[in-house]
Amino acid sequence: MKSALRSKPGAPCARPRHGARIGPVNLSPPDYEAKLCPPQSLTARAVSLARPRVFTNGVFDILHRGHVTYLARARALGASLVVALNADASVRRLGKGADRPINTLEDRAALIAALGCVDLVTWFDEDTPIERILQCRPDVLVKGGDWSPEKIVGAPEVIGWGGSVHSIAFEHERSTTALLGRIRG
Repeated sequence: MKSALRSKPGAPCARPRHGARIGPVNLSPPDYEAKLCPPQSLTARAVSLARPRVFTNGVFDILHRGHVTYLARARALGASLVVALNADASVRRLGKGADRPINTLEDRAALIAALGCVDLVTWFDEDTPIERILQCRPDVLVKGGDWSPEKIVGAPEVIGWGGSVHSIAFEHERSTTALLGRIRG
């Protein structure tokens, strides 16, 4: 495992070819930006995603191993994954602390969109993601292991149109709140 995280000792760094010019480069936007989807575009964008379409939501403030494992497991339940993020005001109303979120919606959305298992990232200002669920019409609705399926927002609607609802057990006990507690001492 250790060697997988490091390059070989003495391995050369990338260098410009002889005679190559060094200076500013005009680059296209990163590919992940195409995965960012404003709420008003969700219905139109979701219909083009492969099915079964999976939907989950959350804050995903300081991305950690628990988050990425959960999202990979969620994606494994279908052919595409839509993640709806709590907007900043919505996070504050959750009572996670006056200084939360640590990362802005724009930063959280970029990080989630950059994950290979995620196909589309949207957000919601409301207290629950029900409007995004109704717009997306997922075949599979998932939340983390701290939610029982019958308590997941949108469960009756998704089951009503023939979908399924799942609670994914935590594999790595991680928490942004606990991590912040450790950092702050």
